[in-house]
Amino acid sequence: MPELPEVEVTRRGVAPHLEGRKVTAVVMRHTGLRWPFPVDLEARLAGHAVRSTGRRGKYLLIHFDHGTLIVHLGMSGHLRILPLGITPQKHDHFDLVVGKQVMRMTDPRRFGAVLWHDAADGNIEEHMLLRGLGLEPLEDKFSAKELHRQTRNRSAPIKQVLLAGDIVVGVGNIYASESLFKAGINPKTAAGKISLPRYEKLVTAIRETLAAAIEQGGSSLRDFIAVNGQSGYFQQSYFVYNRTGQDCRICATPIRQIKQGQRSTFYCVICQR
Repeated sequence: MPELPEVEVTRRGVAPHLEGRKVTAVVMRHTGLRWPFPVDLEARLAGHAVRSTGRRGKYLLIHFDHGTLIVHLGMSGHLRILPLGITPQKHDHFDLVVGKQVMRMTDPRRFGAVLWHDAADGNIEEHMLLRGLGLEPLEDKFSAKELHRQTRNRSAPIKQVLLAGDIVVGVGNIYASESLFKAGINPKTAAGKISLPRYEKLVTAIRETLAAAIEQGGSSLRDFIAVNGQSGYFQQSYFVYNRTGQDCRICATPIRQIKQGQRSTFYCVICQR
């Protein structure tokens, strides 16, 4: 599934083609994806200009004066900017037409979403999909002190706490494994037993790992394609993720793989204590 870096790469890719430009048409080729498409979406958007783009966790936000279009890529979705007139293919479900270009959403598994939040319904942060999300890991509010404070009564393993999304959002499976390795923390360690100094290392590791992934265009996940049609190459820098049995790049100990909450976790038993 596309994680925070992939969504941010997508946002940066579509932003120059959308921001400040008027929507001329909306095309919906099915009744919806994971949820039904908003009723009268074309009437709501046609003639209105995109004011800005944003991201909240794994949700792409396209802001208008009168509301926000919420786009989620699901497990296999991606967006592309195409010239007007390109024939849609089987899995092309949604078009946002802006002048002579189209932002087209392709989603083979149809687990993605396109939703509308009207400004009359309040701040976008109060939308049901966003209001329970934790802190953004690349913003200043996310700190070691805050992470330490919110985990004092957490007995769950730190890897599971990072994935839960209620304390910090967008640190998915790949980047949680990589960040914990960089911080030298065993993914099985109870979150409540990790000291403030170790959380300082973890917060730094999370920020550095996500920033590096964004800079490198995300990871070449099986279904992820960036707006320019290319996959990211951060996977070439993995220290532990999907490297089961391979030598640790630091100590040469074989990387181990375990299951945590039905998700694979990769770590080094020597480098991560």
